[in-house]
Amino acid sequence: MTEVARTVRIGSSHGLHARPAKLFAQAAKESGIPVTIAKGDGKAVNAASILGVIALAVEHGDYVTLTADGEGAEGILDTLTELLTTDHDQATA
Repeated sequence: MTEVARTVRIGSSHGLHARPAKLFAQAAKESGIPVTIAKGDGKAVNAASILGVIALAVEHGDYVTLTADGEGAEGILDTLTELLTTDHDQATA
């Protein structure tokens, strides 16, 4: 299997706090393949772990690296990238 990595800029204006972190971790968990997330040169954590994701203290504009290993990894990273680049802190009408 091929490992796929992608660097993404965080779009949520308040970073990866509880709500966007939960959405992200849930999507990573549902992917069914191992996915990790790392901030800058820091240690990668399991992307399906909401506590691990929040502990990275990712702020708006930070860059994170996602890595997925398994069948459909590209598609999974597409979905997760969209979650991370969307501003989940915008008020909805």
